[in-house]
Amino acid sequence: MGNRGILHDSNKSLGTARWRHKAWVCCVTEFKNRKRTLMAPSHYTELFFHDEAVALAAGHRPCGECRRTDYRAFLNAAGHSGSVKDFDVGLHAARAIPRVFKQNRHEADIKDLPDGTFIQSCAGPALLWQDALYPFQPNGYLVATPRPNGTVTVLTPKPTLQALWGGYRPRVSKDLGCS
Repeated sequence: MGNRGILHDSNKSLGTARWRHKAWVCCVTEFKNRKRTLMAPSHYTELFFHDEAVALAAGHRPCGECRRTDYRAFLNAAGHSGSVKDFDVGLHAARAIPRVFKQNRHEADIKDLPDGTFIQSCAGPALLWQDALYPFQPNGYLVATPRPNGTVTVLTPKPTLQALWGGYRPRVSKDLGCS
């Protein structure tokens, strides 16, 4: 589950804002037996992701409260020390183009990309995982194809790639045959 701030109104309708702050986090859906009313007035709008790899590609990072161990491992793997606010500012600059509502993307040679990276393929967004490419649709991953060669458009923000290169291993859906 993700959080980008309050994005809905009192009628539970989404507005045009895509975020209200730069600390985009991904949380577990169960923590300390807390119960939430979805889209409660004056509370953050809950965003749900298929798995952590999708959340990371969208520009989120592990939550420092409910995923403390993952949070620390992620920042350590990204080579970040100091304020998490500073990390969030850099991650935000790498993921979003303000006032345009578009995602920052960049090109890279696919052979240099770590497991957990999302790229733009001819079939749409796709996850690189264990020498395979898994096209992704809202209902989940499609049948894997062999990892292609060449230059690709990368969807996962660069600071997150640094964490993946540094050894952070995102949780991926069991429909890939791993956990």
